[in-house]
Amino acid sequence: MNPLAIDFCGLKLNSPVVLLSGCVGFGEEYTRIAGFSNADAGAIVLKGTTLAPRLGNAPHRVWETPAGMLNAIGLQNPGVDYVIREILPKLDFDETRFIANVCGSTVEEYAKVTERFDDSPIDAMEINISCPNVKEGGVAFGNYPDMSAQVVAACRKATHKPLIVKLSPNQTDIAANARACVDAGADALAVINTLMGMAIDPDSRRPIIGNIQGGLSGPAIRPIALLKVHQVYEETRRDSIPIIGQGGIETVSDALAFLIAGSATVGIGTALFYDPMAAKTINAALASYLETQGLASVTDLVGSLDSGDALDVPASG
Repeated sequence: MNPLAIDFCGLKLNSPVVLLSGCVGFGEEYTRIAGFSNADAGAIVLKGTTLAPRLGNAPHRVWETPAGMLNAIGLQNPGVDYVIREILPKLDFDETRFIANVCGSTVEEYAKVTERFDDSPIDAMEINISCPNVKEGGVAFGNYPDMSAQVVAACRKATHKPLIVKLSPNQTDIAANARACVDAGADALAVINTLMGMAIDPDSRRPIIGNIQGGLSGPAIRPIALLKVHQVYEETRRDSIPIIGQGGIETVSDALAFLIAGSATVGIGTALFYDPMAAKTINAALASYLETQGLASVTDLVGSLDSGDALDVPASG
């Protein structure tokens, strides 16, 4: 028995580690790296896909920040028909699970992209209702529960495949939004998307990111992401809604914290840019931790937070 194997929305994953959208292209980018295997990931979320091809935003699109990264790619992609026709046939679905990332500027576009992917080999779909680097659609849909629910309901009608809804931290009450999405038909939730941020060049007094704002990712947002996972888990645990916990995860300690807070899987994103082997490393360390703790399965950790007295640690810890 593989102690890292989990059941996620009826999908058998060989690991709780998920490679996040926008960080591995369409599942083929990291295959060029010696020692990397798609099999090291329980699932890979493909790059965000729209109905028609998109060129994305003007540069600069990426900017390194202290303990993180700003990005405003703008959903550059070749369109859903090209992805289905040219890219999916080249992926090895025996190695891992592949999840499409569905994007749109209108409710109707979300539904049409979902319908296209429904008639494809893709295993599940992540509905990106919270993209902070796209001026139309993403921000508004993800920050208001009623609009989020409209998108989810439309996508639910377009497919019987598992629907994962990617939630934004840039809203008043993420738990309320999670509830609205679950009631509208979401099978799982991805918590969280990036936070909105910006960078300015003092010499020119101009924004560095061409889109002015972008999504902040990396270790800088990890404490926020961890809290949001806990809040969403508390809201949806009775519904047995699995969560992909994500936001600055780099090490096995990070992954363990997210699992204990309530996520069924852990998403690796920004860390892959400087450590492409992060999934393999975390898998090995997770297996070692389970053995040391005498646990038969990684699922035993999910939601196992002891909410008793706070741990007595030095202030610097």
